[in-house]
Amino acid sequence: MGYYIQVERGVKLYVEDVGAGMPVLLVHGWPINHKMYEYQVNQLPKHGFRCIGVDLRGFGKSDRPWTGYSYNRMADDIRVVIDTLGLEKVRLVGFSMGGAIAIRYMSRHHCHRVIQLTLLSAAAPAFTQRSGYPYGMKKEEVDSLIVQNDTDRPLMLENFGKLFFASQVSPPFRSWFHSLGLEAASHAIAATAVSLRDEDLRPDLGRIHVPTFIFHGLLDKICPFSLALLMNKGIANSILLRFEKSGHGIFYDQLDLFNPSLLKVLRS
Repeated sequence: MGYYIQVERGVKLYVEDVGAGMPVLLVHGWPINHKMYEYQVNQLPKHGFRCIGVDLRGFGKSDRPWTGYSYNRMADDIRVVIDTLGLEKVRLVGFSMGGAIAIRYMSRHHCHRVIQLTLLSAAAPAFTQRSGYPYGMKKEEVDSLIVQNDTDRPLMLENFGKLFFASQVSPPFRSWFHSLGLEAASHAIAATAVSLRDEDLRPDLGRIHVPTFIFHGLLDKICPFSLALLMNKGIANSILLRFEKSGHGIFYDQLDLFNPSLLKVLRS
């Protein structure tokens, strides 16, 4: 079932709601949408989970305002979705940029109605290198992505998509995955890239006080494994699950390992 939720005047987010039972709120990464979780949403409802996939503003079927792409605003959007649906005891799952937004949500909204956090290849605690922080991409690399987005977005998405998976994915799967990025608004891709480049979640990590699981691929070329180690160190009592043969696309690279691992975590 799909529907829209108004998160501020003139801005509605698209929500895909599948199954019944314990709520799992799924936040996608850059520059794709909720459909990335297809291979989890077709399984989790069989085990008593209600999967709620949200298209962030500017992505998928959601509205595409010109502004509002900071982590604070997008975390506030998640709060509105949770409150509007009256969700309780939420298991929050965030992938890549969605993981960063989930961390900001937990910090900014004091873990409101969330009892568990799962971070998948999260773009945190900071996505880019800066003084005293030699981890992640260089800011100039993100600037290059923005320029490419503004001049040949399909090519940028194709090249970025080549970095996602460590395993061999079929040409039809790669074409499908590429199409998810094409569904986004170009200005939203650029604006959220600026947030990825500039936001810093290091102060947020210590404000997370729910069981937290960090899923990260050792072969991740977008959010290197060093980021997972930093998150594990910064989030009290968090548990790091290391996927030896996965790249950034951890939700698909080792699907036969990932889905059972996620199910075990959600049940805990």
